[in-house]
Amino acid sequence: MTTISFKISMDEAREIRARARRERLTVSEFLRQRAAAPMRRVAPLSRARCPLTGATIFNGAEDLPKLTVESTRDMLADFP
Repeated sequence: MTTISFKISMDEAREIRARARRERLTVSEFLRQRAAAPMRRVAPLSRARCPLTGATIFNGAEDLPKLTVESTRDMLADFP
């Protein structure tokens, strides 16, 4: 069996161990499952014309909620 190792911070190690414990897995099994999880396919971007400004913008992914002024404010509320 092969060993793979990598360096992480103490905080990252603590978080990985805590998540593994919550799922009742060893750290190795937890990381193996995460690494083997299927990658999410990213839909190609499409362009649109902004109805307010006329600028060319990118359409959002169909499986994600629409980006609104309110949702942007919420995301940026904690931003330094």
